[in-house]
Amino acid sequence: MNEHEQWHLTSEAAELYERYVARYILGPWAPSLVDAAHVTVGERVLDVACGTGVVARITAQRVGPTGRIVGLDLNPGMIRVAQSLPAPVGAPIEWLVRSAVDLRLEAESFDVVLCQQGLQFFPDKALALREMRRVLRRSGRLALSVWNNVGLYNSAVGEALVRFVGNETAVRFCASRQAPAREELERLAREAGFSEVAVHVDRMDVHLPSLDQFTLHHLAATPVAPVVAAAAPETRERLGASVMEQLQRYADEDGVTYPEETHVLTAHVR
Repeated sequence: MNEHEQWHLTSEAAELYERYVARYILGPWAPSLVDAAHVTVGERVLDVACGTGVVARITAQRVGPTGRIVGLDLNPGMIRVAQSLPAPVGAPIEWLVRSAVDLRLEAESFDVVLCQQGLQFFPDKALALREMRRVLRRSGRLALSVWNNVGLYNSAVGEALVRFVGNETAVRFCASRQAPAREELERLAREAGFSEVAVHVDRMDVHLPSLDQFTLHHLAATPVAPVVAAAAPETRERLGASVMEQLQRYADEDGVTYPEETHVLTAHVR
């Protein structure tokens, strides 16, 4: 997948995404992203590239019934899964199938814009940030996160894919970790018209269940799913075993726990 392609998933893959990616890989980071934006009761919040809605649902609880939440994603399968999940206590959530580079939302209509691990997929990052700036009111805030490296787990999966499936598949899988560095993030935000731009590193120990099975479930929730599904059963077994072996030093009682990092950008509208 090159930088101009989107993270398109089938409906089945979107369901697996919620079950494995949202729960184990993205979910643990969601509260700290909402914290970074200082979301408060009664605010209007937009979650861009919301996926299956983990950030939006946490935010709905934070703003309470007097707030307003909009979650949007380019992938209809993600939005269908988000709509199917139980509504959280708090603000109602409006789910929209929209592109980050063409939000089609009223200018100055939100207090906060959030974006968890979406910017790296946008075909025009500068335009997407200008759109986020456009829909924020005066004194509005932006908080977005991107990975700041490939990471231990993704590196292990990428290496296993190279060995047992092919380099092209490995590159496509690891594309989600090819994100702008700190300096580029700051530049993009400032050029989009944001002020008080800051980037910090957020660190966490991430727990994943037994990797021989988790790896295959995870791959089934990504655009490389058809390639992996077409592989021979013994190849798929080797994939999971290889990842588990590479991360053996992080093993715990029921899986692995390893250190992970993201970049979190915060900015304001004057």
